[in-house]
Amino acid sequence: MRVKINLKCTKCGQQNYISSKNKATHPDKVQVLKYCPKDRKVIMHIET
Repeated sequence: MRVKINLKCTKCGQQNYISSKNKATHPDKVQVLKYCPKDRKVIMHIET
């Protein structure tokens, strides 16, 4: 079953992205390198 997740920037704390994941195959939190428009850099985003 796929669920919607929010991705939050580790540096500025804004929720910049919405994504989805399969909870059965990926039970742990998702960590992805994404572009942060506030800092204008590619920064690690973590699932909230």
